[in-house]
Amino acid sequence: MNAQRPETDVYVRLAQADDDEFILSLADRFADFELPPWRKRSETLAGIHRDIEHHLRTLPPASHLFVAEDEDATPLGFLHLQTRKDFFTGALNCHVSDLVVAAAHEGRGVAGAMLRYADEWAKEHRCRFLTLGVFPNNERARKLYEQHGFGVEILSMVKPVK
Repeated sequence: MNAQRPETDVYVRLAQADDDEFILSLADRFADFELPPWRKRSETLAGIHRDIEHHLRTLPPASHLFVAEDEDATPLGFLHLQTRKDFFTGALNCHVSDLVVAAAHEGRGVAGAMLRYADEWAKEHRCRFLTLGVFPNNERARKLYEQHGFGVEILSMVKPVK
């Protein structure tokens, strides 16, 4: 049986230019599970990498990038929040665009700490909802999100066009 490592004190701060390499090194973790059959891993990872790189390079005003680190300033994970208008109400929402923990730091409470940070950030910025998207087969992430109060609102369905 695998023993869980103890939780780590996690500090979340704004990402800086010298964090880019660390952040981009985590991109492959976004497809560490079985993707839907119509999604090619290489295309999915290329798209994720391209999107993160774009946000790091251009710093759009509604995009907020954070790094989680421990008390020794060791980077543990990456959090990307975006503010968006709610389609139905027009209210401001906070969307968790990216959340990833470095493999060496899994199981230590880092993702949960980043979700709590996102929740507080959303409150401070007067957002109505905290939203995110997750692939159905990413069971570990889905379980974490449900433990933090997330539920399915709109189910996105896909059909390949042949």
